[in-house]
Amino acid sequence: MTEQDFKDGQVLLIDKPLTWTSFQAVNKLRWHIKQRFAIKKIKVGHAGTLDPLATGLLIICTGKQTKEIHTYQGQPKEYTGTITLGATTPSYDLETEVDEVFPIDHITEETLQTISKQFIGDLEQKPPIFSAIKKDGKRLYDLARRGETTEIKSRPITISEFEITKVNLPIVEFRVVCSKGTYIRSLAYDFGKALNSGAHLSALRRTKIGDFSVQNASSIEDFIATLASK
Repeated sequence: MTEQDFKDGQVLLIDKPLTWTSFQAVNKLRWHIKQRFAIKKIKVGHAGTLDPLATGLLIICTGKQTKEIHTYQGQPKEYTGTITLGATTPSYDLETEVDEVFPIDHITEETLQTISKQFIGDLEQKPPIFSAIKKDGKRLYDLARRGETTEIKSRPITISEFEITKVNLPIVEFRVVCSKGTYIRSLAYDFGKALNSGAHLSALRRTKIGDFSVQNASSIEDFIATLASK
Protein backbone atom coordinates (compact mmCIF):
# COMPACT_ATOMS: atom_id res chain seq x y z
CA MET A 1 0.00 0.00 0.00
CA THR A 2 1.16 3.49 -0.81
CA GLU A 3 1.03 6.71 1.20
CA GLN A 4 -1.98 7.75 -0.88
CA ASP A 5 -3.72 4.45 -0.09
CA PHE A 6 -3.47 5.14 3.63
CA LYS A 7 -4.68 8.73 3.18
CA ASP A 8 -7.58 7.67 0.95
CA GLY A 9 -8.55 5.21 3.67
CA GLN A 10 -7.72 1.67 4.72
CA VAL A 11 -9.47 -0.79 7.02
CA LEU A 12 -6.81 -2.74 8.91
CA LEU A 13 -7.63 -5.89 10.87
CA ILE A 14 -5.26 -6.20 13.83
CA ASP A 15 -5.02 -8.97 16.43
CA LYS A 16 -4.45 -6.92 19.57
CA PRO A 17 -1.98 -8.52 21.98
CA LEU A 18 -2.54 -9.03 25.69
CA THR A 19 -1.84 -6.02 28.00
CA TRP A 20 -1.88 -3.50 25.14
CA THR A 21 -4.52 -0.79 25.21
CA SER A 22 -6.41 -0.13 21.97
CA PHE A 23 -4.95 3.39 22.08
CA GLN A 24 -1.40 1.97 22.18
CA ALA A 25 -2.13 -0.20 19.13
CA VAL A 26 -3.43 2.80 17.17
CA ASN A 27 -0.44 4.94 18.18
CA LYS A 28 2.02 2.21 17.20
CA LEU A 29 0.53 1.82 13.72
CA ARG A 30 0.22 5.58 13.20
CA TRP A 31 3.88 6.09 14.14
CA HIS A 32 5.11 3.42 11.72
CA ILE A 33 2.93 4.67 8.85
CA LYS A 34 4.26 8.20 9.39
CA GLN A 35 7.84 6.94 9.56
CA ARG A 36 7.50 4.74 6.49
CA PHE A 37 6.24 7.56 4.25
CA ALA A 38 8.00 10.46 6.02
CA ILE A 39 4.74 12.30 6.66
CA LYS A 40 3.89 14.48 9.64
CA LYS A 41 0.22 13.67 10.01
CA ILE A 42 -2.33 10.98 9.17
CA LYS A 43 -5.64 10.12 10.76
CA VAL A 44 -5.78 6.69 12.43
CA GLY A 45 -8.51 5.42 14.75
CA HIS A 46 -10.07 2.20 16.02
CA ALA A 47 -13.66 1.01 15.81
CA GLY A 48 -14.31 -0.30 19.31
CA THR A 49 -12.11 -0.52 22.38
CA LEU A 50 -10.70 -3.77 23.70
CA ASP A 51 -9.62 -3.85 27.34
CA PRO A 52 -5.88 -4.36 27.97
CA LEU A 53 -6.58 -7.85 29.37
CA ALA A 54 -8.47 -8.85 26.20
CA THR A 55 -6.96 -9.97 22.91
CA GLY A 56 -8.35 -10.24 19.44
CA LEU A 57 -9.88 -8.30 16.61
CA LEU A 58 -9.33 -4.57 16.48
CA ILE A 59 -10.54 -2.73 13.39
CA ILE A 60 -8.25 0.21 12.69
CA CYS A 61 -9.14 2.80 10.06
CA THR A 62 -6.82 5.28 8.36
CA GLY A 63 -7.30 8.52 6.44
CA LYS A 64 -10.76 9.16 5.01
CA GLN A 65 -11.96 5.78 6.25
CA THR A 66 -11.94 7.12 9.82
CA LYS A 67 -15.21 8.86 8.93
CA GLU A 68 -16.79 5.40 8.65
CA ILE A 69 -15.67 4.15 12.07
CA HIS A 70 -19.21 4.45 13.45
CA THR A 71 -20.46 1.91 10.89
CA TYR A 72 -18.07 -0.72 12.22
CA GLN A 73 -18.71 0.17 15.87
CA GLY A 74 -22.38 -0.64 15.45
CA GLN A 75 -21.80 -4.18 14.14
CA PRO A 76 -22.53 -7.25 16.31
CA LYS A 77 -19.46 -8.66 18.04
CA GLU A 78 -18.42 -12.19 18.88
CA TYR A 79 -16.21 -13.08 21.83
CA THR A 80 -14.81 -16.24 23.37
CA GLY A 81 -13.30 -16.49 26.82
CA THR A 82 -13.40 -17.95 30.29
CA ILE A 83 -15.40 -17.12 33.39
CA THR A 84 -14.06 -18.18 36.79
CA LEU A 85 -16.83 -19.06 39.22
CA GLY A 86 -16.74 -18.75 43.00
CA ALA A 87 -15.07 -15.34 43.30
CA THR A 88 -15.69 -11.72 42.38
CA THR A 89 -13.35 -8.79 41.79
CA PRO A 90 -14.17 -5.05 41.87
CA SER A 91 -13.29 -4.71 38.16
CA TYR A 92 -15.19 -7.91 37.24
CA ASP A 93 -11.96 -9.23 35.67
CA LEU A 94 -8.31 -9.86 36.60
CA GLU A 95 -7.33 -6.18 36.76
CA THR A 96 -8.12 -6.21 40.49
CA GLU A 97 -7.75 -8.79 43.26
CA VAL A 98 -10.52 -11.11 44.46
CA ASP A 99 -12.68 -9.31 47.02
CA GLU A 100 -15.22 -12.01 47.87
CA VAL A 101 -15.52 -15.80 47.51
CA PHE A 102 -18.64 -17.93 47.09
CA PRO A 103 -19.57 -21.63 47.10
CA ILE A 104 -19.88 -23.45 43.76
CA ASP A 105 -20.72 -26.98 45.00
CA HIS A 106 -24.35 -26.54 43.95
CA ILE A 107 -23.46 -25.65 40.33
CA THR A 108 -23.75 -28.37 37.70
CA GLU A 109 -23.21 -28.27 33.95
CA GLU A 110 -26.98 -28.53 33.53
CA THR A 111 -27.43 -25.49 35.78
CA LEU A 112 -24.92 -23.53 33.72
CA GLN A 113 -26.70 -24.36 30.47
CA THR A 114 -30.11 -23.47 31.93
CA ILE A 115 -29.02 -20.15 33.48
CA SER A 116 -27.11 -19.11 30.36
CA LYS A 117 -30.42 -19.02 28.45
CA GLN A 118 -31.61 -16.22 30.76
CA PHE A 119 -28.96 -13.95 29.22
CA ILE A 120 -30.15 -14.25 25.62
CA GLY A 121 -32.31 -11.46 24.21
CA ASP A 122 -32.85 -7.77 24.90
CA LEU A 123 -31.49 -7.01 28.36
CA GLU A 124 -30.67 -4.18 30.73
CA GLN A 125 -27.01 -4.30 31.79
CA LYS A 126 -25.14 -2.19 34.30
CA PRO A 127 -21.57 -1.39 33.12
CA PRO A 128 -18.71 -2.05 35.55
CA ILE A 129 -17.38 0.81 37.67
CA PHE A 130 -13.97 0.06 36.12
CA SER A 131 -14.91 1.32 32.65
CA ALA A 132 -14.13 4.22 30.33
CA ILE A 133 -17.68 5.57 30.52
CA LYS A 134 -17.77 9.22 31.53
CA LYS A 135 -19.93 10.60 34.33
CA ASP A 136 -19.84 14.31 35.09
CA GLY A 137 -16.84 14.57 32.76
CA LYS A 138 -14.79 11.93 34.61
CA ARG A 139 -13.92 8.39 33.53
CA LEU A 140 -15.52 5.82 35.83
CA TYR A 141 -12.27 3.87 36.14
CA ASP A 142 -10.54 6.99 37.48
CA LEU A 143 -13.18 7.25 40.19
CA ALA A 144 -12.93 3.52 40.93
CA ARG A 145 -9.14 3.60 41.27
CA ARG A 146 -9.47 6.42 43.79
CA GLY A 147 -11.89 4.30 45.78
CA GLU A 148 -14.89 6.48 44.94
CA THR A 149 -18.29 4.99 44.20
CA THR A 150 -21.07 6.34 42.03
CA GLU A 151 -24.46 5.19 40.81
CA ILE A 152 -24.31 3.67 37.33
CA LYS A 153 -27.42 3.42 35.20
CA SER A 154 -28.31 0.25 33.34
CA ARG A 155 -28.13 0.28 29.56
CA PRO A 156 -30.11 -1.66 26.96
CA ILE A 157 -28.08 -4.36 25.18
CA THR A 158 -28.82 -7.41 23.05
CA ILE A 159 -27.19 -10.81 23.41
CA SER A 160 -28.15 -13.05 20.49
CA GLU A 161 -26.01 -16.03 21.48
CA PHE A 162 -24.48 -17.13 24.80
CA GLU A 163 -23.01 -20.61 24.55
CA ILE A 164 -21.24 -22.54 27.30
CA THR A 165 -18.60 -24.44 25.32
CA LYS A 166 -16.62 -26.24 28.05
CA VAL A 167 -16.91 -26.73 31.80
CA ASN A 168 -14.05 -27.54 34.15
CA LEU A 169 -15.17 -25.93 37.39
CA PRO A 170 -14.44 -23.34 38.52
CA ILE A 171 -13.56 -22.45 34.89
CA VAL A 172 -16.34 -22.08 32.34
CA GLU A 173 -15.51 -21.46 28.67
CA PHE A 174 -18.02 -19.53 26.57
CA ARG A 175 -18.84 -17.90 23.25
CA VAL A 176 -21.10 -14.86 23.04
CA VAL A 177 -22.53 -12.74 20.22
CA CYS A 178 -23.73 -9.34 21.37
CA SER A 179 -24.58 -5.77 20.44
CA LYS A 180 -22.49 -2.66 20.72
CA GLY A 181 -22.14 -1.49 24.31
CA THR A 182 -22.19 -4.94 25.90
CA TYR A 183 -19.66 -5.46 28.69
CA ILE A 184 -18.58 -9.09 28.86
CA ARG A 185 -17.17 -8.39 32.33
CA SER A 186 -20.64 -7.41 33.48
CA LEU A 187 -22.08 -10.51 31.82
CA ALA A 188 -19.64 -12.66 33.82
CA TYR A 189 -20.52 -10.87 37.06
CA ASP A 190 -24.27 -11.11 36.44
CA PHE A 191 -23.93 -14.77 35.42
CA GLY A 192 -22.28 -15.52 38.76
CA LYS A 193 -25.10 -13.80 40.67
CA ALA A 194 -27.74 -15.69 38.70
CA LEU A 195 -25.99 -18.93 39.74
CA ASN A 196 -26.30 -17.91 43.41
CA SER A 197 -22.54 -17.60 43.53
CA GLY A 198 -20.00 -15.12 42.19
CA ALA A 199 -17.88 -14.90 39.07
CA HIS A 200 -15.36 -12.81 37.19
CA LEU A 201 -14.01 -12.72 33.65
CA SER A 202 -10.65 -14.47 33.49
CA ALA A 203 -9.92 -14.38 29.74
CA LEU A 204 -11.45 -12.67 26.72
CA ARG A 205 -10.83 -12.72 22.98
CA ARG A 206 -12.82 -10.81 20.36
CA THR A 207 -13.20 -13.08 17.37
CA LYS A 208 -15.58 -11.17 15.09
CA ILE A 209 -16.98 -7.72 14.36
CA GLY A 210 -19.80 -8.03 11.83
CA ASP A 211 -18.37 -9.99 8.89
CA PHE A 212 -14.77 -9.30 9.90
CA SER A 213 -12.93 -12.18 11.61
CA VAL A 214 -9.78 -12.30 13.70
CA GLN A 215 -8.70 -15.19 11.48
CA ASN A 216 -7.98 -12.59 8.81
CA ALA A 217 -6.19 -10.19 11.17
CA SER A 218 -2.46 -9.49 11.36
CA SER A 219 -0.35 -9.15 14.44
CA ILE A 220 1.12 -5.71 15.00
CA GLU A 221 4.59 -7.12 14.31
CA ASP A 222 3.50 -8.64 10.99
CA PHE A 223 1.81 -5.41 9.90
CA ILE A 224 4.95 -3.41 10.67
CA ALA A 225 7.13 -5.93 8.82
CA THR A 226 4.85 -5.84 5.77
CA LEU A 227 4.77 -2.04 5.85
CA ALA A 228 8.56 -1.87 5.96
CA SER A 229 8.90 -4.19 2.98
CA LYS A 230 6.73 -2.05 0.68
